[in-house]
Amino acid sequence: MEINMKKILIFLFFILILFSFISISSAHEANEENEKKYMGERIDDFFRKSSGNLAIISSIIITLLVYISIKIKKTEKIKYTLFILISLVIILTTIYLSGTTIYLNIISETGGPVHWHSDFEIWNCGEEVNLISPTGLTNKVGNPVLHEHNDNRVHVEGVLLEKKHADLHSFFEVIGGSLTSERLTVPTDNGIIDMENKDKCKEKEGKLQAFLLKVKNPSALKKDGFIFEQTKLENFENYILSPYAYVPPGDCIIIEFDIEKDKTDKICESYTVAIERGDLKEE
Repeated sequence: MEINMKKILIFLFFILILFSFISISSAHEANEENEKKYMGERIDDFFRKSSGNLAIISSIIITLLVYISIKIKKTEKIKYTLFILISLVIILTTIYLSGTTIYLNIISETGGPVHWHSDFEIWNCGEEVNLISPTGLTNKVGNPVLHEHNDNRVHVEGVLLEKKHADLHSFFEVIGGSLTSERLTVPTDNGIIDMENKDKCKEKEGKLQAFLLKVKNPSALKKDGFIFEQTKLENFENYILSPYAYVPPGDCIIIEFDIEKDKTDKICESYTVAIERGDLKEE
């Protein structure tokens, strides 16, 4: 089987042009999907998408080159050319992936990847609301950095360019809902549930409220001896999750649409278990 190396190079050139087009499209899509104030998030999203696209296209190119090397009658010149092409694809892909990772770590407010968790519950007039179940191999609802695994737990895993990207508003946005001080929409297995101030609840005017159960003496180095207090959150949509991997000392957040109250009687399962073990007590 004879093959024209010039045609191969032209074909690979068009593949790389295709990758550039996909990357530009990803950047445009990110600009359309996110508000301008989330400039850092758009950069993060662009690098994540373009890195994935590059990895896929590089794999295709390498597979094609390996296939060609098997099928054609190889001369020393062809062997050398194929080796150089495969090496270039691997080296350039590695440089891009490593470079974007290092760059994001440098410019991030957290100085690199984080692994935080906070538990939550949502209640609508006394009925608990469960998020839509995750599908697919990733078993998550949300994006790679901010998501939920059908466990009533917010997972923050990755690079946060700004800490405000780990607030409650951002979480509900990435899972397909929305949260403001007056309205909450939640995707569930039975469709979207909408809760808004002044809607009726128990034949009275309801209000969207959020209560925070927060450890006052947190430490990432211990798992007991914690003391927590309950507070009613103002501007709860902007609340940034506490930076802890375990719950507790990570937060327990209760969001309720109900008659206005000063305190909730709801509590996350993780806090209940910690209290029963003697690891946690209320102030």
